[in-house]
Amino acid sequence: MTSQVQNRLNLLPRMSKAQLLALWNQLFTTPPPRKVRRDLLVRLLGYRIQEQASGGLSPATRKALDELARKFESNPNAELLGAPRIKPGTCLIRDWRGQSHRVTVLKNGYDYAGKHYPSLSRIARLITGTRWSGPLFFGLRGSHATEDIDG
Repeated sequence: MTSQVQNRLNLLPRMSKAQLLALWNQLFTTPPPRKVRRDLLVRLLGYRIQEQASGGLSPATRKALDELARKFESNPNAELLGAPRIKPGTCLIRDWRGQSHRVTVLKNGYDYAGKHYPSLSRIARLITGTRWSGPLFFGLRGSHATEDIDG
């Protein structure tokens, strides 16, 4: 990233909302979203500045995102093809604070302690009492991606 781009990005958090809206009008051909929060404006403008400097998304990526948007517009519960899948019946095991926790992958959700849950994140929150990414907590993403998977 060039120093000029970095300087522009560093200025954004110090700008007033009126200044951010004026910058929006310079960088975009459409008006800003109505009632947009200042912190979101900073992020969107930061992305746009970097996009203009680096060329933005490739045509193939744009096409793939457009296809996903159309798919989810017509069916919000559509399955993501190509997304990693864990076969039903797989048992995920996580030791947390001296206790072993077992989760069984179902066709449509997860079984933990005899109850059905729609997401691993809900189970991770139940176990830890804090917000966790379920896939991260159970070692399906991140540095522990090969640990604690049985099946």
